[in-house]
Parts: sequence; C-alpha cells; structure tokens
Amino acid sequence: MKRLWLVGVLLLAVLGFVLARHTGLFDITSGSSSEQQQTTAARPDTTDSAGENSASTGTSQSSTSEAEGSTATDSTSAGSSTSENSDATTDIAADHVAGQSTDGADVANADAAADAADEGVSPGEAVTKGTFEKGDTVSKVLENAGGQGVLQYVSAARQVFSMRSFREGQPYIVVTDKETGQVKRFEYEIDSRRRLVVEGTESPAARVEPIEYVVLLASVEGTINDNLFQAVADIGENPQMALKLADLFGSEVNFIRDLQSGDSFSVLVEKRYRDSEYKGYGRILAAHFTNKGKTYEAYLFRDGSQRAEYYNRKGENLRKTLLQAPLAFTRISSRFTNSRLHPILNYRRAHHGVDYAAPTGTPVKAVGDGLVTQRGWSGGYGNQIIVKHVAGLESMYAHLSGYARGLATGQRVRQGQVIGFVGSTGLATGPHLDFRLRQNGKFIDPTKAINPRGEPVARKAMAEFEKIMALETAYLKGEKNLSEYEVDSLVPDVPVTAPEKPVEKEKKKPAQKGRR
Repeated sequence: MKRLWLVGVLLLAVLGFVLARHTGLFDITSGSSSEQQQTTAARPDTTDSAGENSASTGTSQSSTSEAEGSTATDSTSAGSSTSENSDATTDIAADHVAGQSTDGADVANADAAADAADEGVSPGEAVTKGTFEKGDTVSKVLENAGGQGVLQYVSAARQVFSMRSFREGQPYIVVTDKETGQVKRFEYEIDSRRRLVVEGTESPAARVEPIEYVVLLASVEGTINDNLFQAVADIGENPQMALKLADLFGSEVNFIRDLQSGDSFSVLVEKRYRDSEYKGYGRILAAHFTNKGKTYEAYLFRDGSQRAEYYNRKGENLRKTLLQAPLAFTRISSRFTNSRLHPILNYRRAHHGVDYAAPTGTPVKAVGDGLVTQRGWSGGYGNQIIVKHVAGLESMYAHLSGYARGLATGQRVRQGQVIGFVGSTGLATGPHLDFRLRQNGKFIDPTKAINPRGEPVARKAMAEFEKIMALETAYLKGEKNLSEYEVDSLVPDVPVTAPEKPVEKEKKKPAQKGRR
C-alpha cells in the first residue's frame, strides 16, 4: 500500500508540473525563444542569393543549440524549441523557392512580352499561335483562345472567305484581351501568298491581304546522276525545286522516260523569307535544262496586261496545248495498243491509253486547259475524270482514289492543276493511272498526239522581251550581282496596264433646220 501511495504522489507531482508548464508558470525556454524570434526577424532578404540564405539558416541552427544546452534537463522543452527552429528554417526555404518562382515567372513574362511585341500587340493582350488540326473549325480555334466575340468574328470572316476552305496544317494567330478574353484579331494563312485577317471588337472587319516577304534572288545549278530529286537534294535544295522544273519543262521533256545520267540544270529563282525564316521558293525567272545533249531554255516575260508566261530564246511559248504526261516521276506500265491481255479479265482486247504506275495518292494534273465534263464512277474505269479541251480533244483519267477538293462537273481547270489522285478503283490490279486521249470521239496515242504551242511573244513586244531575257541570263550566269535584284524589276507580278486615254467630248452636231 505504501508503494502504491508513493507512486500516486509521483504521478500527481508530474501532472502538476505539466499543468504549470502549460500555464506559463515555469518558462525556462523564454530566453532561447526570444533569441530565435530576433534571429528570424533579423535575417537578410533570402531572395538575394543562396549564400545569404545558408548563413541565415546557420544562425537559426546556432540558436537551437543554445536552447538545447539550457534545457538539457527537460527533453519536452528541447523538442519544442527544435520544432520552432524547424518551422523557421522551412519559412526561409519557402521564401527562397518563392523568389525562384518569381524569377521564372519574370522570364516567362519577358518571353511573352517579346512575342507580343513581334506580333505588334500591346502588353495587355495575349497571343495564341497554332495550326489547324483535323476537325478544327474557326469557332473552336477562337473559343480555345479566348471565347468572347466568336460569333461576330465567324460572321465577319464568312463575308470574305469560305468556312469550308480552312485547311489542316495551315497556321493561325489569335490575339485576345488578357482580362476579358475578348478576341481582338485573328489571322489565318490561306496559302503562301494570302492570309485572312479579322480584327476589331464591337464590329469586327475581315479582309484577305497579300503576305509580305523579303525576296532574294538565287542561282541554283546541278547535275543528274541518279534522278532529279536526288540531284536537287545533293545541292541542298528543297524537293519542290524538282517539281517546279518538271512543271516548267513538262511540255518539252518527258520526265518519266527521257531523263538520263549527265543531264543538268541551272535555275534563277526567287527565295522568300519572313521574320528571317526561309518560307519557300517564289517565281523562277529563268532556267536552262540540258537533256540528252539538248538544252531547253525558259525565260519569264509579261507582255503588257497578259499573264506572265515562259518563252524560249526565240520567243516561242513553252506552254503547249497538252503536257507530256499528267503526273511526274513515275513509270509507264502499259502502252497504247490495239491488243493486250487484260490482267483481270484474262482475254485480249484493245488498250487505248497509257498506264502510269504510281503510289496511291500521287497527284494527277490536267494536261491542258479545259472543262470538266465527268467526275464520278464509270464501271471498270473506277473513279474517272474527263476534261474537254479545244479542237475536239478530251483527256480521261481513270482508277482514281479520289478527286481534288472542290472539283465538280462543269468546272473549268487550268493546265497543270491537280484534279485527282492515283488509285486502284474499278478493274485494276494495283495503283496506277489509266490516261487516255480522244479527238472527235476517237482514241489517239497520247505519246504521238500533235501538240501545238501557245501564243508566242507579240512582234511589237520582241524588243522588250530580248532586253528582259538578256538581264535574266546575266543573273543566271553570274555576270550580274544577284544582290542588285529588286522584286518586279524584271517581270512585274501584277499586270501592267496602259494608261487610260482621256475621253474626248463628242462634238455636238448643229441641229438641222427643218424645211419650211
């Protein structure tokens, strides 16, 4: 009993001490706590440097050691002091991280401000850049960027540009107000030459304007060892150059069967830049292409208000009634014949066309200017297009996988315009184009068809043509400094119209006196 009584007394004493400690009667750590508070209050700005932050933290740890020394007999008090020190250290670290976050935000804000300045917007505006993805609409793009005033912008854009003409992969820019999300400007690149611009808040206005480039003149030359694409790549140029050459000389050279090792080319071409970034080729001003030892020449020239065209040295038009082939860089898999074993039907019959083997999706071009008279399914021909040309000529394109966007029966097309894509629809064993020509209802061999040239340079314009040709040749051969070139100095991109003659006032005829 005596032992139980002693244990009870000890428990009461411990309980009393704890209660006194919590009520503040015994504050044996007040000195260290005040020292801790002074240390925390006196620490330097921790956002200045990591070194200063470490020194401040060290001071806090020193205070904790003193507190532990003065309260060695009270483990509870020591634990309390250590906890306070830990909180102070955490505060310092938090301040340091906050400082770093602020610095990062400042950098991000500076970058955003720089982008805004580049786009010509004020600091209170946000810029959203992107490209149209599959399934995107103008409304969706604008809503994602801000969301305010979308309907007005769509309505304004529709007045000058079709809502169905927005294409996947084309870039856009949306400028919005940072606070309200109100759309203030929308830009969309229609193609490499034009862009749609809508701007305003209460009543947005839309327009289609030309895209401005810095245009530099360049001279490019190469030799074919394997194929034209490889020759272009070997000199560091874009594959688009090979396509441009094929389009330019497509009526003179058959790029499917005529190219051979040792052929060469030299090209005088405009290169376009925007914001110091290369944006592709402009116009070819002059070009020479040597095939099988024969050199073909092309010089761009605009005759007054006529569209600019390419002519050879004699002033003859490079554009012929028909292209040599409706697609480039493929092989002929079957020729025009009156008797061929059909690969599917397994009997012999006439094949009044030329088959070009090519991968599915290869673009197919109209061989001449004309009117689309058929676009649709045609039995064994599969998807087919028929184009009617001058002089009773018709061109036929069969087994297509699809048609160019917007192509319809009754529509006029230009020579070289993409109208469809290679496929294997109908009676076909693999992807290819079945190309045929009819004249006055009778099939003719496309490789032997008479192919007259377009109009030559007018006799009265020959002197001007020879002058322009001499300048283009000098640039091409390096006899004239390319840096001297100014856009439109040789061939205006816009037709030159003759000044209008003043309208002469009609002289009034004296009134005839009637007979009396």
